[in-house]
Formats: sequence, C-alpha cells, structure tokens
Amino acid sequence: MVRIFETRYTPTSEMHWLSCVLPIVLLLFSISTSLAQQPLSPTPPPRQISQFTEPDPIDFNDHEGYVSLFNGKNLKDWDGNPKFWRVENGAIVGESTPENPSGNNYIAYRGTEAKDFTLKFEIKVEGDGGSGMQYRSRTGLPWLAPISPKVTANVGPVNLNWMMTGPQADFWPSRPWTGQFYSENTPMRILAWRGQVVEGFGNKRKRLMGIIGDRDTLASRHIKHNDWNQYTVIARGGTFIHILNGQLMAVMIDDDPTSSNNQTGQIGIEIEATTKVSVRNMWLKKLN
Repeated sequence: MVRIFETRYTPTSEMHWLSCVLPIVLLLFSISTSLAQQPLSPTPPPRQISQFTEPDPIDFNDHEGYVSLFNGKNLKDWDGNPKFWRVENGAIVGESTPENPSGNNYIAYRGTEAKDFTLKFEIKVEGDGGSGMQYRSRTGLPWLAPISPKVTANVGPVNLNWMMTGPQADFWPSRPWTGQFYSENTPMRILAWRGQVVEGFGNKRKRLMGIIGDRDTLASRHIKHNDWNQYTVIARGGTFIHILNGQLMAVMIDDDPTSSNNQTGQIGIEIEATTKVSVRNMWLKKLN
C-alpha cells in the first residue's frame, strides 16, 4: 500500500520563516541605502614618481649668453702700457724681464663694466712671476704699496690710469696664491686663501667658514705651470667663486655693501715680477 505524505502549510511555519529571513533582508537594505547616500569618490590621481637629475657636466666652450672680450687679433678696447702688453699667437701677452721690469702692471678692458657676472678665460704663466684677473676694479686711484726704483727708472712716473684696484682671482703657480681671492691695492689684501670658504664684512672682519681642500693638494692636482689653465670667476652680489680647471678653489662672501669688493667695475689682467703671462678665450656673461 502506498502512503502519500502531504505537507501542510500552517501559519506557525510562516512566522518561523519570516523570523529567520527578515533580519537579513533588513541588514542588506540598510547597507545598500547607506552606500547610495555616500558621494562617489573621485578617481585617484596617477602616482607621481619623483626623479632626481644631475646637472650637465662642465663645458668651458659653452658660450650661450656670453660675449667675447678679446678678438684674438688686437687690443681693441684694452688699455695698458705697450712696453709690456701685446698680442701674440691669439692671446693677450704681458711680459716683464730683468731688462724691462714692469713691477705690478695691468691692462684694463674699457669695453664694459660689470658687477654680477660669470667670466671664463684661459691663462698661462711662464717663469716664476705671477698674474691674476682683476674684476669689479677701478683705475686712477692712489697706489698704496711702494714702487721699485727699477720700475720707475724704466717707465718713468707710474700712470695710475694703468693701475687697478679691486678684487683679483690670483694666478701665481710658483707661490701658494693661485685661486685665492685677493683685494688688490686695498688694506684687505688676501681675504680667502686657496681651499677656503670665508665670510667677511669689508676690511672689518673675516671668518673661515669651511675648507674646500688641502691647499697643497689642490695645487699639485689642478694647477698647470707653463701650460694653459681654464679659469672661471663667478660674482653674485657679495659672493665670489673661483674655479680652476673645474676645481673649486676659493669662495669669498663680503657682506659689507659699501666694500670696494661690492662695486661695479672693470676687468683687467695683471703681470707681476719677472714672468710672461698669456690670456685667451675670454668670455663674459654679464647680469648687471
């Protein structure tokens, strides 16, 4: 005999089912309503990866923004004693000999004056004497140091219009002065030796702030005697930077706005003692 079972629907079973399912439905509805009420988040920006770069390597022949101070042919716009200054093999040459002593002697560039600039040039010194590049300098001022009788006997009364007063990027390979910041014909004199970073205030004070390197090591590795050297001078406000053959040699900071170091002036070349100095490839990027 087949017995048929019949499922019967009762109010009691319905209440049990609702009591189990209803809480779940209400929870899902609550979540969906909450999400609908929230504003959509904007699309996040793409991730940015910071990249550090190195500056371009030094290029002494980069002349963009520069003007030439010497045409390689004659002394146009240059002013100096012709007993000592000439053009030879595409360079300005100053020469002092025992027979024709010059003492401290200069040739000044009259074509422009500059305060803030970058100056690049090549320089060679033959012999034991020295040289240097004057900048922000003046002529015609009284000379403070005594002048040798041999010089006055050779040239007569010294023409102060050929004597320069002001900052100098020194170049004297046989002495410990190449690369230093020197204040020519002023009481300040040497302000930053080779290998030094110095902060000062005119002729009132100066303070060593840091060391670039050992003075003798800088000389042995980076100064060429009887050969061409690439010299860069940077002047910005009261900050002066001397770079020789790509090596930083001296930094001077003069915070005195009335200092003679901080005035607009001329560029010039010095010759001192018995020597021959040659300068070529002179380029100036003048800011003011």
